[in-house]
Amino acid sequence: MDARTQDLVSDARVGGVSGGGFWQRLGDRLTLSPVNRRRWDNFKSNRRGYWSLWIFLTLFGISLLAEFIANDRPLVVSYQGELLFPVLFDYPESKFGGFLAVTDYRDPVNQEEIEANGWMIWPPIRYSYQTINRDYPRRQGKDGLCLGYPAPPPWLSSTPYCKAPPDQMARYSSIWNTNWLGLDNQGRDVLARVIYGFRVSVIFGLLLTILSSVIGVAAGAVQGYFGGWVDLTFQRVLEIWSSVPSLFVLIIISSVLVPGFWTLLFVLLLFQWVALVGVVRAEFLRGRNFEYIKAARALGLSDTTIMWKHLLPNAMVATLTFLPFQLSGSISALTALDFLGLGLPPGSASLGELLLQGKKHTEAPWLGLTGFFTLAIMLSLLIFIGEAVRDALDPRKTFR
Repeated sequence: MDARTQDLVSDARVGGVSGGGFWQRLGDRLTLSPVNRRRWDNFKSNRRGYWSLWIFLTLFGISLLAEFIANDRPLVVSYQGELLFPVLFDYPESKFGGFLAVTDYRDPVNQEEIEANGWMIWPPIRYSYQTINRDYPRRQGKDGLCLGYPAPPPWLSSTPYCKAPPDQMARYSSIWNTNWLGLDNQGRDVLARVIYGFRVSVIFGLLLTILSSVIGVAAGAVQGYFGGWVDLTFQRVLEIWSSVPSLFVLIIISSVLVPGFWTLLFVLLLFQWVALVGVVRAEFLRGRNFEYIKAARALGLSDTTIMWKHLLPNAMVATLTFLPFQLSGSISALTALDFLGLGLPPGSASLGELLLQGKKHTEAPWLGLTGFFTLAIMLSLLIFIGEAVRDALDPRKTFR
């Protein structure tokens, strides 16, 4: 019994009398078919790709919890018998005896007030991606002058600090206030910006990849299935559209609109969706003359049903092979735009901006090296995953 027949039998069981309840039907739907089980086994046999997937998911999961790992607000505050959650809600400083609209929990006055009437639980890194470390006492240069930002990590430099008040030195020397990867050119913690920037890059890449894949698959399916004048017209339109320089379009848009997350996503989506059209079109052109497709037409099935249920599964193998590489390309595109100054707004957590700071401040090599290794590890993991997916979907490879 082939995979197509097994799917039909499974559909009959789900819709027939042997269903046996919602959970059983749901379990039947989630059960892998023999073909997909073999693909998953092949994917796991590629140890480098399999472990790269888990490492990438772990790093992405950590970045999703960035507010609970790197934040300048406590996770929980107990003040005068009341439990507060500053990491989730904004509280005015008047709640702690102040007068400002927003509470600065790193202010020593506010910390003393809260600790005198309760307690606080901080995240492991007490900096957000835009928090400026005002307790940094600055280091002495070769001529004895005090140097400003960027500042090296404590473990990288043995240069003595400039004179500062004892309470400021005590706060800066605390292990909980350590800047493990140093400070950037504005006094912001580099590690916190890496964590938040990793999340922004991956989410942007995922959204761009998913949306462009949906549009590209739909366009390629229409071209390949109908052929003729439809295919010729789409091909001419794609040739013209692909020749439009996307960088110039971004420059024009950035002069009119303020570049933002959704603006960049929309502009890049206008040019990114053509990447999968050719692959899907070729699969539909090849499969539309198969015997079972002709039989489906003879039985009166609609074109939409034939494209969705019978031709699209054949094209998804080639499409899924390209997705990890397309995701890495989307992340690289956002990083390049941030590096050129055409990406996210200034101050946003961005790996491209970190690389740009490393280029401008050659005296601070930790900035460029941090951005480089973060991108290198991220893209390498995605490439390894893509290779494993390609091998898993290749019926000629069994890894046995």
